[in-house]
Amino acid sequence: MSDVKITIIDRDGISHNIDAPTDMNMNLMEVVRAYELAPEGTIGVCGGMAMCASCQCYVESDHNLPEMSDDEDAMLAEAFDVEDSSRLGCQIHISPEMDGLQVRLAPES
Repeated sequence: MSDVKITIIDRDGISHNIDAPTDMNMNLMEVVRAYELAPEGTIGVCGGMAMCASCQCYVESDHNLPEMSDDEDAMLAEAFDVEDSSRLGCQIHISPEMDGLQVRLAPES
């Protein structure tokens, strides 16, 4: 399998059902940028280094994602609008296990 189906709810509340490649080593933040689901310059500001939280999202499906790194945890501890399901999109790498994932982008802070 080279693509998985992911639902991304943008900051305007619009749901986008997209195909995300599993064979390109992309992360969720890069997928959001590739599909232009957030205005340019508002997501992935740090380039995916877990240093800005601009790609924060809320995981709304029941997926067993990889454990959060110390860097991701520390960044979310300083971010705004954090919920229990918050993750940084740059730290969620697209894999076959992500099929059916549903996330909602956090508000721009």
